[in-house]
Amino acid sequence: MSKSIYFLWQAAVCLLLLFAGCSPETKQASSSATAKVVPFELQEATISEIHQAFREGTCNCQQLVAAYLERIEKYDQPTKLNAIVVTNPEAMARARQLDEEFASTRRLQPLHCIPVIVKDNYNTAGLQTAAGSLAMKGYKPATDAYQVQELKEAGAIVLAKSNMAEWAFSPMVSISSIAGETLNPYNLEHVPAGSSGGTAAAVAANFGTVGLGTDTGNSIRGPSSHNALVGFRTTMGLTSRAGIVPLYLRNDVGGPMARTVEDATRVLEVIAGYDPADPLTQHSQGKVPQNYQQYLDKDGLKGARIGVLRILSDKNPDPQVKALFEQAIADLKALGAEVVDVSVPDFDALSKDQWCDVFQADLNAYLAAQGESVPVKNLDEVVASGKYAPYIEENLKYFQQNQFTAEAGSNACGDAYTDPKRIAFREAVEKAMDKYNVGALIYPTWNNPPAKAGDFEGYKGDNSQIIAPHTGQPAFTVPMGFTYENLPAGLQFLGRMYDEPTLIKYTYSYEQGTRHRKPPVKFSK
Repeated sequence: MSKSIYFLWQAAVCLLLLFAGCSPETKQASSSATAKVVPFELQEATISEIHQAFREGTCNCQQLVAAYLERIEKYDQPTKLNAIVVTNPEAMARARQLDEEFASTRRLQPLHCIPVIVKDNYNTAGLQTAAGSLAMKGYKPATDAYQVQELKEAGAIVLAKSNMAEWAFSPMVSISSIAGETLNPYNLEHVPAGSSGGTAAAVAANFGTVGLGTDTGNSIRGPSSHNALVGFRTTMGLTSRAGIVPLYLRNDVGGPMARTVEDATRVLEVIAGYDPADPLTQHSQGKVPQNYQQYLDKDGLKGARIGVLRILSDKNPDPQVKALFEQAIADLKALGAEVVDVSVPDFDALSKDQWCDVFQADLNAYLAAQGESVPVKNLDEVVASGKYAPYIEENLKYFQQNQFTAEAGSNACGDAYTDPKRIAFREAVEKAMDKYNVGALIYPTWNNPPAKAGDFEGYKGDNSQIIAPHTGQPAFTVPMGFTYENLPAGLQFLGRMYDEPTLIKYTYSYEQGTRHRKPPVKFSK
């Protein structure tokens, strides 16, 4: 079915639902002809609000999915936001099944009918997975990535695949040869950051309830910061990377991007834990609480000690971002936290030279595991195809010619649990946290506002790539306010290994106490 015919069909479904008494913005209970009209706002709807509407009968799964698809058709291409690569033609059929299930059982699964926007580098069974590359166009995996599988088993619906920086190469932009450039819904003249910019823009514009992104250095937290979202980069080993197209597997983390801490936490609760297909997750065994939602505490900052990492926050900040950060410190104090400055001895030396050229080996292993149906079998074939955006040509050819090879018995360029350089960096950071008795370190996620589209020289102020990708520690970003021309900024909390509960408490309390999140005006109708 072509995209245009598919959307015409979806529009017809929406009209039928309207006559049935449920529009995207105002739903009517169907129990009687005189039932009171109950408002249900699709804009900014949370998982709990959606489930409450299901229980009250003011909306059902088919109506919800149709409403989101209608928004994608209305806004994504007409505004040139360009966040979505493909929508799921089976979404409505799955919605119908979930409606029937709820009618029969009256029970809702943890993510029952929650429409998810999935980044284009997650294997999604029967749905194109291309990592933004024309060389992978048309590839439809037979199986789901572990995280996608877990979300589906919890009742979620993959609504669409989102655009990304091709092969996840850019922390600044989300441009791909398969779909072009995604823009920032808060200001279409600016970038949404990369590489998960499509997921961020789509969730910010209310094209789905929550999203999945990946973060090798910045790519969950940067786009979340640029789009007034919550983004969780969790502890290395807490969530499985199986079935995700790698950038640097030693640094890659997949996880939630959402409009609220609660929704991100609900997603984390489903995807966290051991997966035999990803050996790194063995480190999570015995460290995953059964219920992360118990840490959603509005008073979570009372009595907390928070450390300010000035070596990052004071690194040539834009004046408006700096002002927001200082206000955030004041807000944390007003919410009951004690805030102190923290320094990490030898920080610059420890953080230096932590990256490794492992892309070719990781990509080739992923492609080999896909079987005969994958269009390209290795990086050489990707380069030979010529099917890539011009801005990544230098990266592709660099990695084709440069590949790290570890000496026998060496742990250099290993994972966060074996590489001596990474362990030393983490130990120094956590030792400083212990010295100052703080539960988290904070700094602006970016020290500068989102750059203008097309301005590659405007890439400035990214703090996300410096600590967590190398130490393996969890780092969450939450909205901190807005700068020039309605451009968002984010506040980042860095925690100890597997201490997501503390980060959930702190970020939820800050979010609830400040309420910085608001939808982009152009997409708020």
